[in-house]
Amino acid sequence: MIKKVLTTCPYCGVGCGFYLDVRDGQIIGVIPSRANSVSKGYLCVKGWHAHEPIQHPDRLKKPLIKKNGTFKEASWENALDYVADRLKSIKERYGPDSLAVCASARCTNEENFLMMKFARAVLGTNNVDHCARTCHSATVAGLNQSFGSGASTNSYDELIHMDCIFIIGSNPTEAHPIVGWRVRTAIDNGAKIIVCDPRRILLAENASIYIQQYPGTDIALINAMINYIIREDIHDKDFIKNRTESFDALKEIVKDYTPESVKDITGVEPSLIKKAARLYAMSKRSCIMYSLGMTEHIVGTDNVMAMANLAMVTGHVGREFSGIYPMRGQNNVQGACDMGALPNVYSGYQPVTDEEARKKFERAWGVNLPAKGGLTLTDMMFKAIEGSLKCFYIIGEDQLRTDPDTHMIERALASLEFLVVQEIFLSETAKKADVVLPGASFAEKEGTFTCAERRFQRVRRAIEPLSGKTDGNIISELSRRLGYQMEQDPKKVCDEMAGLTPMYAGVSFERLEENGLQWPVLTKGHPGTPVVHLGKFKRGLGKFVPIKHKPPAEVPDKEYPFILSTGRILFHYNTGTMTRRVANLSREYPHNFVQINPIDAGNLNIKNRQKVRVKTRRGELVISAEVTDKIKKGVLWMPFHFSDEPTNVLTNSAFDPVCRIGEYKACAAHIEKI
Repeated sequence: MIKKVLTTCPYCGVGCGFYLDVRDGQIIGVIPSRANSVSKGYLCVKGWHAHEPIQHPDRLKKPLIKKNGTFKEASWENALDYVADRLKSIKERYGPDSLAVCASARCTNEENFLMMKFARAVLGTNNVDHCARTCHSATVAGLNQSFGSGASTNSYDELIHMDCIFIIGSNPTEAHPIVGWRVRTAIDNGAKIIVCDPRRILLAENASIYIQQYPGTDIALINAMINYIIREDIHDKDFIKNRTESFDALKEIVKDYTPESVKDITGVEPSLIKKAARLYAMSKRSCIMYSLGMTEHIVGTDNVMAMANLAMVTGHVGREFSGIYPMRGQNNVQGACDMGALPNVYSGYQPVTDEEARKKFERAWGVNLPAKGGLTLTDMMFKAIEGSLKCFYIIGEDQLRTDPDTHMIERALASLEFLVVQEIFLSETAKKADVVLPGASFAEKEGTFTCAERRFQRVRRAIEPLSGKTDGNIISELSRRLGYQMEQDPKKVCDEMAGLTPMYAGVSFERLEENGLQWPVLTKGHPGTPVVHLGKFKRGLGKFVPIKHKPPAEVPDKEYPFILSTGRILFHYNTGTMTRRVANLSREYPHNFVQINPIDAGNLNIKNRQKVRVKTRRGELVISAEVTDKIKKGVLWMPFHFSDEPTNVLTNSAFDPVCRIGEYKACAAHIEKI
């Protein structure tokens, strides 16, 4: 007999729903849920294969302790005792801020809440962060400054009714395919699409306007659009007057960014900028969709605020069928942020420096909490190299393959006194650990994920944890060994989170059984909030932030004449830990590659599929070339899914000064045939 268990996809941040088919304790297949409000009976190619890595032979099932450079299996009792003793010893010798915790966008909301609680109430530090630092921390920082809330403003259901969708720095048909399907449906319904991307993505073929700008020039492009909109008198004067502030400061800045004046910066014809500006501004129902192509820059926060400026100057935000859609990369990266797995906030973005908020959590948890913000994930690495960070506890992240400048990350991890990694496979980062604790996949636990449209959704256990413990069990048992009793029942943890977090006060497992709820959910009877900032912004008035163009940290020169950018492909996900263990997906793209424009390839005598050497100031890779006109002349593009051919050996560890996000999308590079 086959048992069907309804749950939520563990891949990207779209949040598709499906059933896991279980027979005799084995997961044998996936069936999409037609009733799911996000995916409506559809799945992408990764979703259809989501069950295959769960019971893969490579799954970690027993704790590993490294002795004399070699891992030895250990019992749970011995491993947890050993980890707790080392954490306690390091805290006593060096103080609580010598320890740091990396929570996980792969884990449930409840586990992330426990992890941030563990860091603060048990270890006594605000040094807690997660992978949003390297993907959408710019969204949280930028939209919070402009609107007062750092999340998507509107719902997926509105996309198919849009008149204009402005897609910039996002490739939804490959990175977020079910949202890409909605965009295609919008096109079928008559919507006009503007695509701005240095790489000619698939949706560019369906675009009314395609703009191929140079990487790292988005602010100049957007400012020129705003300049033209104001100059042509097609801005929304009533919206600006009644719902925003600082418009004059914006107007003063953008006056120097005419479509003609930014041509040399962006590489874009002025007429295209004018057409895009007019189409976006004049369409009744317009929205902006973006992703890592806008955030992963040293100006990531500025990029996000520039898009907010564009939305506000046209009045395309704060109402239905408008807004800004930041497309989240990992299944629960929105939720991990929401749960306070960040160094400066508790759950619901309540600042750790706010005495009233801190006192509330102190009363609930029965401990004194640190009053100053902690280290970001970026700065944890630098502090490890400097020697002040001694211990790192990582759950479900592979810093050695996801963070920029791999060699720098290697130095950081090697500098630690103690490294604990909690994982389902032996990742490259786990190989460097002193202790590896086997975690649980999404199919082995109860809880919730929050997708990119702010929707809490249920995750349900289909099989028992292969290691005998969920990630929440492990955190709670470590906490007990360190003298602090912590609730581990996911339902009760969700209730605790709701009780401490006003914007999620109405969230509970019972209310999420059907299709979840979009936050804010302010009371037990509150229906959720599909559209935020209706009537007024969370911060009151929306704030125009004048932004100037700044070039990337590295620009092409004689030695490194190309701009290298990175991104995702349809068949793989993140570092490939799961998808490269699926034969059908790995067959499509078994190896890394670099895309190069045919003119550049001809000048360098590089042929399609020929081996080439790609070099930057940090490292080099030998991989195959793909000669394609998808890429602008002077630009190279690579995916980052291949741990044996790691693209981040090349990327730049230059960071946004506000949110500390890395500049994955633009660095100077050299390419040569072999």
